[in-house]
Formats: sequence, structure tokens, C-alpha cells
Amino acid sequence: MEVENISSNKSFGGWNKQYSHFSDVLGCQMRFAIYLPPQAEHGAKVPVLYWLSGLTCTDENFMHKAGAQRVAAELGIAIVAPDTSPRGEGVPDDPEAAYDFGLGAGFYVNATQAPWSKHYQMYDYVVKELPALIESEFAVSDQRAISGHSMGGHGALVVALRNAQRYSSVSAFSPISNPINCPWGQKALGNYLGDDHQSWAQYDASELMRASTSQMPALVDQGSADNFLVEQLQPEALQAASSQSGYPLELRMQEGYDHSYFFIASFIEDHLRFHAANFKNV
Repeated sequence: MEVENISSNKSFGGWNKQYSHFSDVLGCQMRFAIYLPPQAEHGAKVPVLYWLSGLTCTDENFMHKAGAQRVAAELGIAIVAPDTSPRGEGVPDDPEAAYDFGLGAGFYVNATQAPWSKHYQMYDYVVKELPALIESEFAVSDQRAISGHSMGGHGALVVALRNAQRYSSVSAFSPISNPINCPWGQKALGNYLGDDHQSWAQYDASELMRASTSQMPALVDQGSADNFLVEQLQPEALQAASSQSGYPLELRMQEGYDHSYFFIASFIEDHLRFHAANFKNV
């Protein structure tokens, strides 16, 4: 699989790079960003944190706004941030151009309904195709962690809970915790998956955590001043699921913080150190 380098910027002794490649899974050209810490230039294969962004975002938001590179360089962790949906000519979008569905809002599911099913296979892209590409092209190991924000927090939790053998740890900022019971989730899952509500549960972190027997560590931060807290995010559902199954979830309510990248930048160091502590030999 050929990758084309779009940009390269040195950062804290490592490199922040952006690449383009054709995705067989999504049937379109895709972009991702990667931060390679200085340790990767000296022959070491470093572990990888995959970051999934939220509604309307691209691969650039986290790399430009989170301020994660300094700590990633110290810890020797690569960070990979894919785009949030397929894009390009022929990729369908919400007919009303709404921000919460279609382009920029792939929801990290494998769509089953036309016309979305031809391209919107973001779950398989994140779980299978992208890691295989990263591990074949860059000086990284097969140690993986996953994190994300909002829609991406939903994606990170779902991916980790369904693939516990592939990840050391999972974290999230302001995740959509119970999408089968919130407007964003109902719109996305209904359009991508159809009317069979039973099929939605496989992409609901609270439903998955309630049934999970995994002991993969999970850290979730949620701001108390988040405009979407009550209607869309519903962290109490995730906490209840954790309590029911005994899942090792640490959910922290952060007083006064909102849904923005100011929130993420404030606590990203905690998350990176959390993941580093769960990687082997890091």
C-alpha cells in the first residue's frame, strides 16, 4: 500500500507528519497524521496511541490543538490520528449537509445501509486496515492503545471493548457514552445501520461495558460545563455499566471544563502517562 507524505514538521525532537493513501476498505483516498517520537529515529519500535476525533474534525485537529507532542516525545509513544470519515468524489454526504452525519461524522461503524455501506466502513478501517499500514511503514511495535474525543471517544471505547486483545488500554474525553439513547447516536446508527435496534448495541459503549469481562484499564474525563453533557454524552450510563459488570473504569468529572480542545489540552498529559503505564517496557 503506497503512502504519500503531505507534510513534515519537526516537533520536540520527533516528527509530526501527514500522509495520504488509498483505502481499500473505504474505497477512497484517506489522510492520517502521525507523530513519531525521537526514539523512533534510533531504531526502536515504539508503541502507538490511536486518536479518534469528533464530529466535524479531521486528522489535523488533535495534532494542532492538543499539545500532546512534548509528552509523547518524553515517553517514546507514537500518535496516529486518522480522519473521521471517508471523503472525496462519490462519497455520499448528508443531503441536508448537517454537521452530525455524513462527511466528518463516520461514527466509527461499519454501515450496512445504502448508500453509506459502500464507503462508510470506519470500524474496519480503524481496527484493521490503518494499524496494518502503520505497522508496515513506520518504526512502531504492535503495542496499541486507543483514545478519542466525543464521537471519537465513543469510537475508542467501542473499538477497545470489542477488541480487548488488540489494545493495552483505552481512554476518552467527553465520549458519546450511550448512543442508542441520544439524538446524535440515534441519527447516525439509524441511517448507517437501519431500523434493527438490536444491531445498534454493538456500537454502544455502555451496552458493551455492561456485558464485558475484559479488565483492560479505561480512563474517561468529562467536563461538568460541557453543553452536550445531559442530552448527548450521558456518562452516567457508562458509570452504571461499569458498576454492573465490575469493569475497571476511572471516570473523572472535571469541574468547569467544556467540550473544547482547551479541555483536552488540560488533561492530555494524564492520558498519555496512563497509556504509557499500561504499555510493556515503556
